Parts: sequence; structure tokens; C-alpha cells
Amino acid sequence: MVSIILSIIIVLVIIFIIPFITYGLASVFTGLKPPVTVSPSRFLFSVLITKIGTSIAFVLLYYISRETISGQWHLYAIVWWLMLVIGEIGQAIGPNYTKKEAILGIISETIYLPLSAFIIYQLMG
Repeated sequence: MVSIILSIIIVLVIIFIIPFITYGLASVFTGLKPPVTVSPSRFLFSVLITKIGTSIAFVLLYYISRETISGQWHLYAIVWWLMLVIGEIGQAIGPNYTKKEAILGIISETIYLPLSAFIIYQLMG
């Protein structure tokens, strides 16, 4: 149980911080601006809530399927990456989300999903 809770916390930190680094660097080079329709604190809180749900699902699904996966954490990361990349593309097609934001989301996911999968593999086997 301790490894599950620790994994959720570590994954949450990773998937919360890496996008901010990615988007922050991009804002320096591309002029990307944070949303102006909501306060910064409310925006950060909404991102945190979303990432909490993702972290819990990511870790618990790994825990449940770890025997089936049998050490193939990279395949687990690829499945999640594919799912989230398709979500980014869908958001970019819709309103209020730019292609630039989708690309940055994909870059973030390409970094944090394998890292998260590797860490939970190390913690839970």
C-alpha cells in the first residue's frame, strides 16, 4: 500500500511539473500566453485536479495489470502516450486550444509518461 501511495505522489509531481517546464520554456521562445479567461490560481488548481485523477488511474491500472505487463513498463507508457496524444489532437481540433498547445502537450507527455512508468515499475515491480 505504501508503494502505491508513494507512486501516486511521485507520478503526480512528475506529470504536474514537466508540463509547466515545457510550456514555460515555450512561452519564452514562442510568446505563448497563459489563459486569460480564468485566474492563474484557478487555472493551476484545475490542472492539479486533472493531474491527480490521471496519477491515480496511471498507478492503479499499472498495479492491477503489473503481472500481465511483466516488466514491460515501456509498453504501458506507449499505450498511455497514444491515448493522451489522441486527446491532444482532439482538443486542438476543437475551440479554445491551439495547435501550439497540443504540440507542447505531446512533448510533455513524451517526457513524463515513460519517466512515470519507469518509476512505478521500480517501486512496484
